[in-house]
Parts: sequence; structure tokens; C-alpha cells
Amino acid sequence: MSVDAKLVKTLRERTGAGMMDCKKALVEANGDLDVA
Repeated sequence: MSVDAKLVKTLRERTGAGMMDCKKALVEANGDLDVA
């Protein structure tokens, strides 16, 4: 699954985590920000 860059940016702003960590979390959560 590809993850939209906007989702990665939003998750980074919420969590302060690294870009690759955010992308990995979003892939594992199937793009669900709340789950990631």
C-alpha cells in the first residue's frame, strides 16, 4: 500500500516521530491516522 505524503506529514506533526517511522506506522495501519 502506498501512503499519501500528506498523511505522513500530519502524523509527524501530531507525534514528532521521524518520517520513515510515520510511514511505516501508516502502512501497518492501512492509512488510518488514529490507529497509526
